[in-house]
Amino acid sequence: MATAAPDVAVVASPWTLGPLRLPNRVVMGSMHTGLEVHDDGGAGMAAFYRERAAGGATCIITGGIAVNDEARGGPDFAVFGVDGADERFRVAVDAVHREGGAILAQLFHAGRYALVGGMTDRHGNPQRAVAPSALPWAAARGVLPEALTGEEIERTIADFAAAARTARDIGFDGVEIMASEGYLINQFHSPLTNLRDDAWGGSAEARRRFPVAVVQAVRAAVPDLAVTIRLSGADLMPGSSTDDEVDALVHDLLPLGLDGISVGIGWHESRTPTVQAAVPHGAWLTHASRIARVVRASPYPDVRVIASNRMTDLRDGEAVLADGLLDAVALARPFLADPSIVERSLAGRFDLVNTCIGCNQACLDRSIVGQPVSCLVNPRAAREVAFPARPTTDPKRVDVVGGGPAGLAAAVDAARRGHRVTLWEAAAELGGQFGLAAVIPGKEDYAATVRAARAELDDRGATVHLGRAATTADLLDSDAVVLAPGVVPREVDVPGADLPHVLSYERALREGVPAGTVAIIGGGGIGVDTAAFLTESPDEVVRAADFAERWDVPVASDVLGDLPQRQPVAVRTTRPGDQVTVLRRSGKFGQGVGLTSRWVALGRLRDAGVRMVGGVQEYLRIEPGALWIRDEDGEERRIPADSVVVCAGQETAVHADRDGAAGLEPGLRAAGVPYAVVGGARDARSVDAVRATSEALEAVRSLAP
Repeated sequence: MATAAPDVAVVASPWTLGPLRLPNRVVMGSMHTGLEVHDDGGAGMAAFYRERAAGGATCIITGGIAVNDEARGGPDFAVFGVDGADERFRVAVDAVHREGGAILAQLFHAGRYALVGGMTDRHGNPQRAVAPSALPWAAARGVLPEALTGEEIERTIADFAAAARTARDIGFDGVEIMASEGYLINQFHSPLTNLRDDAWGGSAEARRRFPVAVVQAVRAAVPDLAVTIRLSGADLMPGSSTDDEVDALVHDLLPLGLDGISVGIGWHESRTPTVQAAVPHGAWLTHASRIARVVRASPYPDVRVIASNRMTDLRDGEAVLADGLLDAVALARPFLADPSIVERSLAGRFDLVNTCIGCNQACLDRSIVGQPVSCLVNPRAAREVAFPARPTTDPKRVDVVGGGPAGLAAAVDAARRGHRVTLWEAAAELGGQFGLAAVIPGKEDYAATVRAARAELDDRGATVHLGRAATTADLLDSDAVVLAPGVVPREVDVPGADLPHVLSYERALREGVPAGTVAIIGGGGIGVDTAAFLTESPDEVVRAADFAERWDVPVASDVLGDLPQRQPVAVRTTRPGDQVTVLRRSGKFGQGVGLTSRWVALGRLRDAGVRMVGGVQEYLRIEPGALWIRDEDGEERRIPADSVVVCAGQETAVHADRDGAAGLEPGLRAAGVPYAVVGGARDARSVDAVRATSEALEAVRSLAP
């Protein structure tokens, strides 16, 4: 076995998890993908898990598997024994085992988090939502859960045990009991959601009875398998379980034969950000460390403690594990972004790792509404059957015009499969909109996608032209052309828009904005990002301290500042928020920002004192020191503005007279060169990087199979 890179020597060291002997200390955490219910004989799940096991994920936790019908979180949750689920999971387990990996089934019950609208159980009856007490939650869409009776509680415990036995029969190496993030077991433990006055509630000790009973039953059902539990180190819900109560639960669970405790954080309804890009790396490690100290001081110090949340780089994991208190780290979304994150990192090829950018747009945002899960920076994720990784048998010359996220996705996929790739980028550097995003505080990881793409293109012998706009003549001998020149900022037709203190968002982010007041025309996602750029520190350590103060949480320092600077900081003047005004005609501020991230982004600006002015009827004129508008009441209003930044949307670059992109389509069409236009170049009305990278993948696969 090759020696691992010294940067991840501890991560690369072997360990045990109950009966399992594992060669590295990275666990692939549970992710709900929807593949669990696909009527494909398990092919989708098998391909998804196989690729990650082959890439170094030697211990995989499945997405949540409901222990009975009423445990499902939604229609795309599987239940053992229903609609061929067992056979699908058997195919997936076999695929992981063939790659030498281990796989654990996560035993799941949504409780009051079940979104049951229109759902039926296996008998055709309307789906029930159940909970410790009849208390709804905000996203329940008017559904009031039924309080479980004592008999139903006993049946539910038995269902957990039965699901564990089924997992063993299918061939799983172990089970993880989901008791975190506000699901049923967590609901029983919390005084917010357990208002019972019987044996299952009424005191902190009684609230612990249900999780204890579930663990006892599961361990008795599968004495030969690895059994772990996922607990919330902190619920982040005012009035919920205290740290002492969580620690007391850990004390009660330790004698029951657990092999490991995976420490999660928060509830889905918590108003504290937990997984968004704005959350500092390693923010929640203090809770995992606290639980680890409880375990080490107990008579069961060998129970493994696994840390998770907001770690994207295995060097993060190395910093976490260095002192020996914690045993392993669980990464989830990073395995969507790069199935080979472990293999590449252990080989010291951190430059090749396609880092999770924490955007949530194609993963969490989709899973919440029951849409197919994938990944913005890896559009093949959870689509491995449709887009297999096998090398081409017919290498072609593939030209990609544009080095933004869409162009990079197309170029990397083609080069990875053995095509001869040439990438043309008119700018002096790759990245496009990702290059701009990477200077936004909290979005530094966007640069990693660009870095990884360039490293892989270089490794695979692709030709990359920078500062060189492609012409039709350059492309006439190509077998396939993907046009992905992206978008350019839209200008505004406002008197004074040509004054020197009026900047496009691109210029503002690249060059910085002089000190003084700033008015931002446009309050969509780019306007919100620009306001963050103007008001937040570029230093992650400073932002971590601000995050800790704002949310009253103990932010760990283990991984802060340990990694190389993720992105050179643009020239900027950070200013008080009250010097910045974001203006919008109609619609929501932050429109275009992902479902799970928008509230965080807007909250940061409000906390900073940024003024947001909606309902603007008209932008009247720009003059030195001011932007004049007609407000929602029809009154003229002066907005202080030593600088004006225009964030009024984008227009399609392929139709703009810029970078030689204009005219490529007619020329290629006339010459009979196969081509496709993707991303913002195809439609700039709703710039969406998820759509752009997905279209790029689909286009290059169609043109160059």
